[in-house]
Amino acid sequence: MRIIFAGTPVFAAKALTSLLSAEYQIILVLTQPDRPAGRGMKTQVSDVKKVALAYDIPLLQPLTLKSEAIHTQLKAFNADVMIVAAYGLILPKEVLKIPHYGCLNIHASLLPHWRGAAPIQRSILAGDQETGITIMQMDEGLDTGDMLLQRHIPVDAEDTAQTLHDKLADLGAQSIVEALELMQLGKLIATPQDETLACYAAKIQKKEAEIDWRMDAVQINRSIRAFNSYPGAYTYFQGNLLKIWQAKAVKNTSGKAGEIITTGSGGVVVACGRGALILEVVQKPGGKKMPIAEFLVGHCLQSGQFFSTVMDC
Repeated sequence: MRIIFAGTPVFAAKALTSLLSAEYQIILVLTQPDRPAGRGMKTQVSDVKKVALAYDIPLLQPLTLKSEAIHTQLKAFNADVMIVAAYGLILPKEVLKIPHYGCLNIHASLLPHWRGAAPIQRSILAGDQETGITIMQMDEGLDTGDMLLQRHIPVDAEDTAQTLHDKLADLGAQSIVEALELMQLGKLIATPQDETLACYAAKIQKKEAEIDWRMDAVQINRSIRAFNSYPGAYTYFQGNLLKIWQAKAVKNTSGKAGEIITTGSGGVVVACGRGALILEVVQKPGGKKMPIAEFLVGHCLQSGQFFSTVMDC
């Protein structure tokens, strides 16, 4: 099969590498243009571009896929199928129709649940006990196309968005190879999505990561896990921002929301609207992530003190 691959981050790069390892013919790679990133704002190339360069695959980095010029270029490759994974550009109808078998998307949820930009984080926030990969036939809607293959995995109680991302990246890489094998055998069956079960995974906003201590401890802990590694759940202590990277929810009946109940090497226990959190790994601005016992050596947190919100600072 003649395959065009479109993707940008490591999630997509793993799928591309898997296809190459399975000896599929990748005739073209599409990825986002190089952009400045990081503290030094140095120009960075995408993970997918690194793979394409390593394998000497033809590469295009258009700003948009809406121009007739890019449509003409894509048609010239005479592709059987396009594989799309976390590409970052909308594929217009004209592009969807170019490959003989259309465009297949590797989506990190069990569609129709969590259509959209942040399925992994939204799944953790919702307390889902399982998630997975859906290989989908792309159409003009937002993740609304027919489902071709699904594979499930559990969401572990300790999973963060980063650990779950890594598991799903590996599963997606395996699933797309399996889907193409079934396609070549004529055994890939399209199943329409049930619109009554659909829900949307909106893009994560940084302000969502601020901890509201009035919430249930279990939900706050989900937020900490969902926003690890980006943007990082945070709170304020004596007017200074503090990121919380790891915690554990426990039952508690004393203390007001945000109040430090106890401190020690085993953690800092903070009362929530219901239950409490034991803070385990934290980070102050400009510092490194550190276990709470190490943090307490240089910072005085005492019982009866309060964590606050930006409105209180």
